Amino acid sequence: MIDMNEMMKKAQELSETMKQQQEELAKQIFSVSVGGEMVKMTFNGKQEAISIEIDPEVVDADDIETLQDLILSAVNEGLRQSQQNM
Repeated sequence: MIDMNEMMKKAQELSETMKQQQEELAKQIFSVSVGGEMVKMTFNGKQEAISIEIDPEVVDADDIETLQDLILSAVNEGLRQSQQNM
């Protein structure tokens, strides 16, 4: 016979374990750089960008597409790394 109290207790324990794992993951930091370190970004375990550094040499009003591509690459790489650790 199934003991409902025992099932509820196990469900609560599982919930607490998952909560702790999510909190630990949120504390992790992932740093990426692209374009020979011209664009650097940092992400947390919640897949949030928390910082970006752009080398002034890559900022060129006549070539904004390069900067856009570098930022997009950095975002995608940071998200990829944080997803691998989930």
